[in-house]
Amino acid sequence: MEKTLTHGKCSALVIGGSAGSLDVLLEIFPNLSTRINFPIIIVTHRKAGNDSLLTDLLKNRTSLMVREAEEKEKLLPGYVYIVPADYHLLIENSHTISLDYSEKVNYSRPSIDVTFQSAAEVFKNELVCILLSGSNADGVEGLKAVKRYGGLAAIQNPQTAIMPYMPQQALNNAKPDVILDSLKMAAFINELINK
Repeated sequence: MEKTLTHGKCSALVIGGSAGSLDVLLEIFPNLSTRINFPIIIVTHRKAGNDSLLTDLLKNRTSLMVREAEEKEKLLPGYVYIVPADYHLLIENSHTISLDYSEKVNYSRPSIDVTFQSAAEVFKNELVCILLSGSNADGVEGLKAVKRYGGLAAIQNPQTAIMPYMPQQALNNAKPDVILDSLKMAAFINELINK
């Protein structure tokens, strides 16, 4: 089931998750290399009002720069961008961020599908996306787009997910390239570092 990027280069990593994904993120970030040389975008389903909570939690667990994504901001290597609550995040061809308040997708805003699909169109075969724990099917169509454009689609092993429905739907319908136990995710991400 293991597959690597065909050209060996990762230009962006997008991680999506919902219910149960926070535990995995808090497990991953202390173990990420300080040499990460691509932007990481985190899309999670969360309510408006506690915007800085996830940003603060991750900032305290990594030496990478963690910030909430802002409109027209340029994606920089080694930075972690948290998608703000109640906005979809799209990526422009110029590798800048576009925040969108259009209707919910899969009952969610931000939608993992929207960001995965947008990133796939821009980064094509230099994109890696990981879908974590969650209780709906958001992310499945996005992973299909990632694969269509030649990127690498990874999921959390449903057996290790607090809410296995989301990664299980991806396993059943998107044919991911890699299935990862949560304890192995940081090592997988560190291996994406461009030599």
